[in-house]
Amino acid sequence: MKNIITIFVATLFISTTLFACDNCKNYDNGNFKIKKVSVSHNASISSTIWKIEVEGNAGETTPEPAGQMNGAPVLGYVFPTSLKPTDVGFNQTDGIVALALTSHPDFDDTPLWDENNDKNYANDGIVWHPHWVILTKDDRVDGGLSVKQFKKDDKSVILPPTNPGMPMYMDSPGFQVTTKGNTITVLVPDYRMNNQTDFNYDGVACYMQVNTEDENKPMLGVYKVYSVASGDLSLPYTVKK
Repeated sequence: MKNIITIFVATLFISTTLFACDNCKNYDNGNFKIKKVSVSHNASISSTIWKIEVEGNAGETTPEPAGQMNGAPVLGYVFPTSLKPTDVGFNQTDGIVALALTSHPDFDDTPLWDENNDKNYANDGIVWHPHWVILTKDDRVDGGLSVKQFKKDDKSVILPPTNPGMPMYMDSPGFQVTTKGNTITVLVPDYRMNNQTDFNYDGVACYMQVNTEDENKPMLGVYKVYSVASGDLSLPYTVKK
């Protein structure tokens, strides 16, 4: 795990200085400047409470739609963790398990959930919502990272039944996400992550982008990191009891 995190850190800080992203600057504001990150366990409700606090208003900025799937922008508040893929329903595989809170108006990848409660389950991608993902090093995109993909016929791959049906290590668990003032919060029941309450984590705010046409790029890549809670992505934080 330490080697994976070291590669992750090196890639993040080298790539964000070497590459440019035309759309990234549109969202580089105080709403993505992280001041504090926390995860606390509340035994009375058997859940962990995950929070990111920013300089501005958390969740206020959402992406401008591209009008199509290819090139669709995705903004995210992300918690990289030391959890194992099997803790959140995946098969064991290399990479960093992260809880990503995302907004993307061009598509909906939570077919089981109606986040805006309008009885249409396919129109609320812009509403901030959670995903479990596996992040891996990827030099094909500006940010040097992507959500791990797999071949559709790979029988070794295990995804939770709440996954959105894409050939990536991604789940749409439907946890409650709220934004208030400078804080975005998500509540995760213990049983939904193998009852793990002792792990390390960090906080990242970033810009991602979808690719459906270029075989030389990942389906969902990280193009810009706006801020990192620890400053060096060393995952120094532990769960408060």
